[in-house]
Amino acid sequence: MKRAYHNYWVYILTNKPHGTLYIGVTGGLDNRMEQHVSGKGSTFTTKYNLKQLVYYEEFKYIQEAIKREKQLKNWHRQWKIDLIEQENPNWNNLWKPLDP
Repeated sequence: MKRAYHNYWVYILTNKPHGTLYIGVTGGLDNRMEQHVSGKGSTFTTKYNLKQLVYYEEFKYIQEAIKREKQLKNWHRQWKIDLIEQENPNWNNLWKPLDP
């Protein structure tokens, strides 16, 4: 049976406030964050130790999420920082493991 509704996320990771930024898209934020934290998320996130989730947006359709991911990747760095700080001014890690 096919699901009529699924959640997708566009997210931004960093290693420190105003540090290196990574923008990704996923259909499972918890699983993807587990991969990033364990060093298995991507070569780029592992290389720069990007494990702090500082921003995310939720979407119903993958096409919308991919469109937003591409849009954010084309933004100037300062626009990305402004977006993060609008929702998360202290650059807190927004991801909490399911089983601490």
